[in-house]
Amino acid sequence: MGLEEAREQYEAALKAGRKTYRENIRKGRNPYLQVLDEILDGVSVAGHMSMGLVEIPADMIAGTKTAGRTAAFAADFMPLLPENSEFGAKWIQLCSAHLSDEGIRDPVRCYEYLGRFYVLEGNKRVSVLKSYGARSVPGVVTRLIPEYSEDYEIKRYYEFMDYYQKTKLYQVRFTRPGSFPKLQAALGYEPDHVWTQEQQRIFRSGFCNFSAALEKFTDEELSVTTADILLVWLLVYPFEGLKEMSPSELVSSLHTIWQDVKALEKGGPIEVSTDDESVEDARGFMEKLKATVFPSRLKVAFIHELSPEVSNWTSAHEEGRHKMQEIMGDKVETLVYMNVGTGFKAEAALEDAARRGVQLIFTSTPSLIAQCRKFAAQHSNVKILNCSVAMAYTGVRTFYSRMYEGKFIAGAIAGAISRCDNIGYVASYPIFGVPAEINAFALGAQLTNPRARIELKWACVPGQPVEELKEKGHDVISALDVPIPGWSNGLWGTFLVKPDGDTELLASPYWDWGTFYTKLVTSVMDGGWDTLNFSKDSEHAVNYWWGLDSGVVGIEYADAMPDGVKALALILEESIINDSIRPFHRPIVDQNGTVRNDGSKYFSYQEILNMDWLCDNVDGKIPSFEEMTEKGQNIARVQGIYRDNIIPEKEGVIL
Repeated sequence: MGLEEAREQYEAALKAGRKTYRENIRKGRNPYLQVLDEILDGVSVAGHMSMGLVEIPADMIAGTKTAGRTAAFAADFMPLLPENSEFGAKWIQLCSAHLSDEGIRDPVRCYEYLGRFYVLEGNKRVSVLKSYGARSVPGVVTRLIPEYSEDYEIKRYYEFMDYYQKTKLYQVRFTRPGSFPKLQAALGYEPDHVWTQEQQRIFRSGFCNFSAALEKFTDEELSVTTADILLVWLLVYPFEGLKEMSPSELVSSLHTIWQDVKALEKGGPIEVSTDDESVEDARGFMEKLKATVFPSRLKVAFIHELSPEVSNWTSAHEEGRHKMQEIMGDKVETLVYMNVGTGFKAEAALEDAARRGVQLIFTSTPSLIAQCRKFAAQHSNVKILNCSVAMAYTGVRTFYSRMYEGKFIAGAIAGAISRCDNIGYVASYPIFGVPAEINAFALGAQLTNPRARIELKWACVPGQPVEELKEKGHDVISALDVPIPGWSNGLWGTFLVKPDGDTELLASPYWDWGTFYTKLVTSVMDGGWDTLNFSKDSEHAVNYWWGLDSGVVGIEYADAMPDGVKALALILEESIINDSIRPFHRPIVDQNGTVRNDGSKYFSYQEILNMDWLCDNVDGKIPSFEEMTEKGQNIARVQGIYRDNIIPEKEGVIL
């Protein structure tokens, strides 16, 4: 009976193999197994490593070591030779043994190179096991280690070899560097944790369930791995869910994260809305439909990590909410959640807003992005925004402002008024957009004083940066920006240090969140949210990054500022608004002597947002993660320009 069943299995496998052969020929691909000896031709191998007995993932067995048996197998290891051939007879005998009580016990012998396996002995064993859908094949493995280089695939493989020592899992392969520490954190492990055999077994079981659900969910070819997708999933669901969820529930859960998976596959594209034209354009087209399709009254929630009493940032956003409410009147009903932190209380606030019928939610700090993502994955009917930038998540839109435009003008004012060539500057955190603000200020100062140099200090590094700059004799200092117009508490904005030590505000950019909230709420009510062509079903993340031309960024000018300097500042402001001046459209050299712009280039908004270098007239550097205060480190984990290189905490935001 076993022999007859084995013949039937060979017939089915032969049919599958010939189908694979034809499909690969049609697509212009190699129809046979890959040959490691051919792959290694001309390649330098740094060394060999015996890996012992390994449970090899079946889908990672790519071919054979030598070319001797390639014509007998299709590219998926299914047979190509007829049943009456010597090969066919041996395959059937091996299959019959597999079906008996004896089974296939002897491990195959393989070489592993760059994470793929090539069979030296046991090709037919692999073929039989794969024909039955085996997920793994036992094998004695020798690893061939390539010489290290800066090639992306080699670097990624060296990272894999490092974490393989901790997990002993070949199934876990990532396409993005730094993903393994994030997996460790998502599972509740320390970065250097070495997995026990029991932990390996539990993970394999959960990973197998997840892989099966993914196969049912989609059959499309993806450029990201199953492990990449699992990492996205683990931000929303706990690992225990892989055991507790039914197969249908697991498949359904993939629907909630799939747009973020597609964004990851495309490299995390972020559509930057740099002005409010879409808000205006939407009105004419949607006016006739508004009464029947779009709401005439909107319920909006504002969720703040801290309270206004302890946070100027929250106070500024609350000022904006009040302004929006005053302008919109009874068209808008607002709910406010204060001091929710970044944990369970924040998640509870989001869920409460949903239960109360909120249609639009604003969260005012980047550290709430993880809670926003979880909420968005499970509440696709609620529009949600987070005050941050460079977050490539499709379910949550982000908003910030182009403060570098105001900083350019503040720099020009500082260069014109300073009695010396050295100007002090205090930056907030090394997050996306801040290096652009520093550089814009430095270029503005050069505009009015070609000899101007900027001494850079950081508020996120222990010390008293403003006092340190004053003690060094800087007569003009740019400190942190005023949160709202009319703000006069403390040393804010760009100010003059008088001979007696007193200070006098000159100018400062500020955020007008009331204008932003009013325009965004109006846009939602008029249909502008969807006419941006970035709907919930889009594979793009959206960042509203508005500047002076939208009114979301303004500049506070002090009455005491000299008339001529103020006139120049107003000319620059108007020129930026009408796009006749762009701060970075000029020759620029960085601190290392690299020419960043020869004067002919227009930087894209993505290039400006992702700046991680400083102009050559800036004295100072971007602080390392270790140099910052705990608060600075927490912010850098979420928004830092080098966040992908920071080892995530076991408990905290996993991005």
